[in-house]
Amino acid sequence: MTGRNDTEQLTTLGVVDCRDGLAGGRFSSVDLTQAFLQRIDQVDGRLHAFLRTTPARALEAAAEADRARAAGDLRPLLGIPLAIKDVLMTTGIETTAGSRILEGFVPPYCATAVEKLNSAGAIILGKTNTDEFAMGSSTENSAYGPTLNPWNFERVPGGSSGGSAAAVAANEAPAALGTDTGGSVRQPASFCGIVGLKPSYGRVSRYGLIAYGSSLDQVGPITRSVADAALLLEVIAGADQRDSTTMPEDVPDFSSALTGDISGLRIGIPQEYFVEGIQPEVEKAVRSAIEHFASLGAEIVPISLPNAELALPVYYLVVTAEASANLARYDGIRFGLSADGETVFDHFRQTRGAGFGPEVKRRIMLGTYALSAGYYDAYYLKAQQVRTMIRQDFDRAFSQVDVLLSPTSPTTAFRIGEKVDDPLAMILTDIFTTSANLAGLCGISVPCGFDGDDLPIGLQLIGPPFGEEKILAAAYAYEQSTDWRLRRPKL
Repeated sequence: MTGRNDTEQLTTLGVVDCRDGLAGGRFSSVDLTQAFLQRIDQVDGRLHAFLRTTPARALEAAAEADRARAAGDLRPLLGIPLAIKDVLMTTGIETTAGSRILEGFVPPYCATAVEKLNSAGAIILGKTNTDEFAMGSSTENSAYGPTLNPWNFERVPGGSSGGSAAAVAANEAPAALGTDTGGSVRQPASFCGIVGLKPSYGRVSRYGLIAYGSSLDQVGPITRSVADAALLLEVIAGADQRDSTTMPEDVPDFSSALTGDISGLRIGIPQEYFVEGIQPEVEKAVRSAIEHFASLGAEIVPISLPNAELALPVYYLVVTAEASANLARYDGIRFGLSADGETVFDHFRQTRGAGFGPEVKRRIMLGTYALSAGYYDAYYLKAQQVRTMIRQDFDRAFSQVDVLLSPTSPTTAFRIGEKVDDPLAMILTDIFTTSANLAGLCGISVPCGFDGDDLPIGLQLIGPPFGEEKILAAAYAYEQSTDWRLRRPKL
């Protein structure tokens, strides 16, 4: 990597490359941060991956990082610039969750995951675009306009972490944090040809994450390589007293699992995940990847997840019910948008009517209905019972295999506007990802090919709860023995 000191070359670097280059003195953090800020200035006017950047703050932090390194500071992310999805609280930086109802809101505290990045020496470049309150699969539901896919500006980048995925794919940041409630890290990573890791529920603190579905939400890294994802997970993982759902598990050295050797690894192929309706090029690419895993010494095992077809209806009952409860706090009194009204209830109606977009309103109404008297048992309670059955399917599968493999999404990136008026079609893009959230599993998406329109295809590896080492090891072995990771969009 010697001699990489011009803007274009520096912005092609991933997190591990940045770490090694800074440690070797080949460039400074100020050089690196300036390069990424310049790249954002060059391409983001069209791409719209960022909602806001913090150049003065970032450059000041970069200069401080350079001084700290000169004094012997060895923190793992010292001086490395990163992007943060705009559903994670950032002290002193506007945080809107892609919604008008939080426009101008500057949090007085920081999300634990961001706090851990800061403690490790990372530098925040800015906040990335998201579907409003993370409710969507295309980043078209943002109140501040859609993000475009760097591979094709007529296509969506996926969602809801589409801004983070587009920023990483377009070399605007070496990595970014996203959040995954039903696939919102993995699906945009697939659409943008990069790596997206959803940790197990309880692996990473949700404190400071603007809640959507509290039993499903998880913070995860979006990166250019599996090694970068492993490094970031090492930093952000761990128990947090401020989030009682985090588990008191030791954080493994995830990077040490990346040996490239997966001989004897048992990979389960769920028959229910290869169904009618998958784009033929996606199925062909994923089946080719399965053969490649076999050539690396993995054992391929057909398995069944009998309740797989129930995952989507269960997910959309559970997540909308939780959204209805979580979004009740936006009343125009404590923070955020406040509209005028003659009475208190009129004030609530005016504020929420003006502040929430149509998709958020739709999900609040669905969730409120599912929780209402007379319907709770028939819908929400039944969904939770079936959710347990889905978890049990996975428990049985993981008694036979180490990881599961499937497409990340049934299609490649669709056209902007193609599904925005068809909620059911949009929901179906999450058909292979939602079950991991329902069961609290970990999952990772890695590139495995391209379709005829030169759009990326991703494969998904799913592991048992707290089985991140297994999926990272398998993903790394595949990534390093193929060349899909080397292809980048040309903006």
